[in-house]
Order: sequence, then C-alpha cells, then structure tokens
Amino acid sequence: MIKSLYVRVILAFVIVLFLSLIPAFYMVTWFYAEKVQNVVLENLIEGGKKIIDSYVASPPEVQATLLDGVTALPNYSILLFDQNSKLLHNGDPSEIQRLRLTKDEIQLVLQGNMYQVIGEHKRPLVAGLPFQIDGKPYALFLSPEIDSIPFASILRTALLLVLLFGSLFFLVAARFLVRPIQMLTKATRKMAKGEFDIRLNIRSKDEIGQLANSFNRMAYELGNLEAVRRRFVSDVSHEIQSPLTSIKGFTQAIRYKKMDEHVRQDMLAIIEEETDRLSRLGTDLLQLSSLEYEHLVLNKSVYRLDEQLRHVIVASEPQWSRKNLNVVLEAGEVNVQADKDKLNQLWINLFGNAVKFSPTGGNVQIIVDQNDQEIRVSITDSGPGIPQEEIEHIFKPFYKVDQSRDKAMGGNGIGLSIVKRILDLHNGEIQVSSRIGEGTVMTVALPKTPK
Repeated sequence: MIKSLYVRVILAFVIVLFLSLIPAFYMVTWFYAEKVQNVVLENLIEGGKKIIDSYVASPPEVQATLLDGVTALPNYSILLFDQNSKLLHNGDPSEIQRLRLTKDEIQLVLQGNMYQVIGEHKRPLVAGLPFQIDGKPYALFLSPEIDSIPFASILRTALLLVLLFGSLFFLVAARFLVRPIQMLTKATRKMAKGEFDIRLNIRSKDEIGQLANSFNRMAYELGNLEAVRRRFVSDVSHEIQSPLTSIKGFTQAIRYKKMDEHVRQDMLAIIEEETDRLSRLGTDLLQLSSLEYEHLVLNKSVYRLDEQLRHVIVASEPQWSRKNLNVVLEAGEVNVQADKDKLNQLWINLFGNAVKFSPTGGNVQIIVDQNDQEIRVSITDSGPGIPQEEIEHIFKPFYKVDQSRDKAMGGNGIGLSIVKRILDLHNGEIQVSSRIGEGTVMTVALPKTPK
C-alpha cells in the first residue's frame, strides 16, 4: 500500500493525464479523418479539374508528357482511363489495386458521374472526375498518398512528450504542494509530545493556508489550556497542602506537647475548621467538575424567582444577622424557566460573597427587574470593592483578589467559577461593576421565560 501522499499525488496525476490523452488521441484522429480529409478532397477535386483543363487543351502529342509530369509529383497518385477502362500513358497498374478501384467504379465515372471515397475503413482517399475529348469519355482518378505521412506516429509522439514533460513539471510542483502538509505532520507530532509553542509559517491563502492558520490557533489555545491546567493543579495542591499542614502541625502539638485544656480545645477547633475547609474545597471541585461535563442536561422548570431569592436570604440569616447587615430585596412576582437547584446554588454563592465582604453594619441590596427579553438580578454589597484590572480574572478557578483577605474569610476562589458556568449553561450573562471603597454590584441577566 502506498502511504506517501506525494507518491499518491504523482500517480494520480499520471493516471489522469494518461486517461485524458487516450480520448484526446482519438478525438484528434477523428478530427483529422473527418475534417482534414474533407479539405484535402476539395483541394484534390480542384486540382483534378485544372489537370483536366490542361490535358484537354494540350495537343495529343504532348498529353502523355503532361500527364507524366503531373504524376511525377510526390505523394499523389494519378490514373487516367479511356472509354474502354484502359489505363493510359503507362500508368502504374499496382495503383489500381492500392486504390481498390473496381471496373464498376471506373464505368461509373466514365458515364459522367463524379466519384469520391472518404472515411472508409483502410481505404485511401480517392476522387474520380469525368471529362470528354472529341465526344469520347475519360475518367481521371486522383489520390493523395497520405499513408506515407506518419501522422498518427507524430501525434502519438507529441502526446507522449506532453505526458513526460507534464509529469516532470508536476513532480516539482507537487513537492511544493505536499511540503506544507509534511510541515503540519511534523508539527502535530511535536504537539502530541506536549510542545504547544509551535507556529507554522505558511502564508498561502488557499485551503492549506487556512488549515495552517487553524493549526496555529489550536496550538495557541492548547498552550493556554495547558497553562491553565498547570496553574489549576498548582492551585489545588496549594489549597489542599495549606490546611493539611495546619492539621498535621496542630495534631503533633496535641500529641507531643503538654498543654492545658483551653489551648487543646483551641487547637482542635482549628483542626475542625481546616477539615471543613478541605471538605468545602472537595465539594466545590466536584460541583465545578460536574458543571463542566459536556453532556450535562439541565432539569428546567418554570418557578417563582422572587420566592427563590427570599428563601436564599432566609436560609443565610445566621451569616448576615451575625454581622448586623441591612438586607433589602426589591422584587415583584417574576417567573423564570431554569434548573432550580443550579440557579439556587448561583444565588447562594453571589449572596454569600456579598455578605462575606460587607463590613459589620453594612448593606446588601437585591433588585429584580424584567423586560420582554430578559430578567436582571442585581446584588449590591458595601464591601471594599474590586480593582478594575482584577475584574476580568475573578471568574477563573482559585483566583483571589486579596490572598490574605480571602484566607481569613475562608474562600477558595471557586465560587464565582461555578456561577459563571451555571450562567453559561442557561445562556445567561453576568456583569461586574465595582469601585474601591464603594462596594460591588453583580448583575445577572437571564433569558425571559417564553410565554
């Protein structure tokens, strides 16, 4: 089996060219037989009439000399017959056999009829012209010796030369055509080994160039994805290692050091807190992983969005009442078509962040409005705000605006990633507006429930 694309292209070209030359040869031959022979026959008849005129006008004593001079012309056969079908002026009898003339055909011309032979299988071109001298009939037959012209051989040679030179030129051209594909093959092999910084310098505008551009974009995206994966693994390792280090340290302290019951209880509380932190991290990672599942099917239903938000606020009362926050919900009756459980997780995350980052005695406001196209839910806190340059990164897994602040508040940087994925599944959007020292507004837009 031929595996090289270059060899396949060459063989395909040679086969196609050869198959094209075969009908081309027959078409040219047909054109010659049908068209060229007609022209030759017309010229033959015209020349025969001039020979007859000269022969009739010549004195009897020079007619033989005239006819001998005419028959001396190369590549032509000329035969003259009298009224008795006798060959005159020492004509070559073998020519009668070559031209396949029969007595009936000679008599036909002697009777005053013009005779033509063209296009018959393996029979030369023949023109028979009648004329009279002193009332006596004569028949002049003319035929070109086209058989002596190797037309078919010349044609075959020309076509073979076309095949040869065409193949040679295509060998060179095919090398340039296949070279970009060979470059793509080498690049994909390198990419399979983890090299994503490969770029193909193919500037053509054809399909190969488009494929190369797509490959470069794929390599760029895979490189970014690999960087995200490594950062994700590093962040997960860090998030896991930090509480594990604390748990191990306090466990060893409790085991090997003498301490009073109060200190021991404090250390056990820290161990419990770090264990809860690990548990939350595992739960969030599992949830994010399930949301990233390609074939995830949402369990959508139509329900009251305003009632869901009130339930989230009531369920979170221990958190916001502990900080003495002023929580306000402004929402009329609003129906939404969505996955209720997943959207509930979204509101818990957003409202939980607003409560977490608002200072004691601060304000958290939730406003719901709608139009014909969408439902908008704005959650405003009175926290420290987010720097503008950080806003575009906050939905990345494990990204934290202030590492020390988030650690003190127990965050792991996954909550907003979950929010973003849930919104993507619902064809929704989220906008963030924030100023340092003035709080943050998270605005969620969901498609309107179809009527």
